Amino acid sequence: MAFIQVENLEKIYLTGELKTEVLKNINFSIEKGEFVAIMGPSGSGKSTLLHILGFLDKPSKGKYLFEGKTINEYTDDELAKIRNSRMGFVFQSFNLLSRTSVLDNARLPLAYSSIKEELWNKIALKAIDEVGLSHRQEYRPSQLSGGEQQRAAIARALVVNPGVIFADEPTGNLDSKTGLQIINILKKLNQEKGHTIILITHEQEVADFAQRIIRLRDGEIESDKKI
Repeated sequence: MAFIQVENLEKIYLTGELKTEVLKNINFSIEKGEFVAIMGPSGSGKSTLLHILGFLDKPSKGKYLFEGKTINEYTDDELAKIRNSRMGFVFQSFNLLSRTSVLDNARLPLAYSSIKEELWNKIALKAIDEVGLSHRQEYRPSQLSGGEQQRAAIARALVVNPGVIFADEPTGNLDSKTGLQIINILKKLNQEKGHTIILITHEQEVADFAQRIIRLRDGEIESDKKI
């Protein structure tokens, strides 16, 4: 049983009578513990696909199975619970709360979990240490460099020990050296902790860290190759 599987997936947006096919006939499966990069030019459907895989959007047609169950078998509340407990998200824009510390930002997903509150600090501090940010745990995002902010975002994604981490252009706002440091953290989490990583990028140098590259063009899979 594949960890993630999509069959004949389509995403169509309707604006009045205008029909826009963003994804067409998408088929692939991802095994637990894989590191997969999804590439493609702007407008190819990369982020739309990631949003569907992360339960942030729903397909118009086709099947999406997560851990063996189609998403249609879950209620919206169940989907939200899985998203909060089994998935971690890292975005290009960091999405940190500006007025709270790194520690408080990292703790945030735990408020929506079943984990007891007295454990939140211990779990968050461990995640912060894993991304090499312990010396900045009391800093606010405005006091951090871009790379440090992205490390804080990765720590926030880690606190629920997610089965899969979705990273949408995580190096997009960083210089190349800092970006490679962030990708190395994701690779380490994949190799040493077993997290499944699904990475959206348009940079070949970043994609080369993955074990497999799926290329999209005009909403369709152009190629799917293991490296």
